[in-house]
Amino acid sequence: MAEILALDFCFMTPNVKGALLMMGSMAAFTVNDALIKVAGGEVPLFQMVAMRGALATVLIFLLARHQGALHLNFPRHDKWLVAFRCLAELAATFFFLTALLHMPLANVTAVLQALPLTVTLGAALFFSEHIGWRRILAIGLGFAGMLLIVRPGPDGFSIYSLYALVAVVSVTARDLITRRMSARIPSLVVTLATSLSITLAAGIATTVTGWQVVPSGAGAMVACAAVFVLTGYLCSVLVMREGDVGFIAPFRYSSLIWALTLGWIVFGDWPDAVTMCGVVLVVGAGLFTLFRERAAHSTE
Repeated sequence: MAEILALDFCFMTPNVKGALLMMGSMAAFTVNDALIKVAGGEVPLFQMVAMRGALATVLIFLLARHQGALHLNFPRHDKWLVAFRCLAELAATFFFLTALLHMPLANVTAVLQALPLTVTLGAALFFSEHIGWRRILAIGLGFAGMLLIVRPGPDGFSIYSLYALVAVVSVTARDLITRRMSARIPSLVVTLATSLSITLAAGIATTVTGWQVVPSGAGAMVACAAVFVLTGYLCSVLVMREGDVGFIAPFRYSSLIWALTLGWIVFGDWPDAVTMCGVVLVVGAGLFTLFRERAAHSTE
């Protein structure tokens, strides 16, 4: 049976491999989020990020060293971009995790599904990339869906909804910065720099917030979260080497399935009808934007 499965995997098309890697990446990141949300009830945020980051950084370093990717032979311009990317990732981590600890898992994950829309809009505004009226309309509908999720009114809105939106802005900035990097920078070097900077920043923050004894169960969850983060990073790196990005990108929305399932089973949360309408709008607009972008590239 193992030989048959191995043979089938060998004959998978690059697009199928890429889709599986994308879904694996989304699953790993979402399970990590669930573990952090559970452990967050017993461990302070910065201590938890420092613990997870320390283990993840060591694992990423060993992987990068094994692959011979530990070098800085790239232009100074790219080094500045790596530094700015780390700052954007640091902001995204703080705001996202803070929102995650205070909002349902599915809601926070759903807000992040607006990223294809915000990155497309950001590329048009800052890089003068052309987008047609259809994609502009899709972006508008997606933002309307995001408003349904965060509820900017006295009944449904909380400060942590704003944190989730700031996380989206930070991740958008990170992805736009990444677009400007040259291909000479190894992906694992960027990942290592990001993980190390977040770990150091969280470690410094713990000198102010304090450090407490970690229960064994919570410690095990943080350790598992580090492994899932590494798995997510690794899959996200490998996915860029397989198949057509236009085909693979929509599979990032599989994270919503994981978030809905884990949110219901682990935390007993299920989005209400208004939130689900917002999710449908955001995902539908994102899929349409990815489809139009793929069509635009195919005609060039």
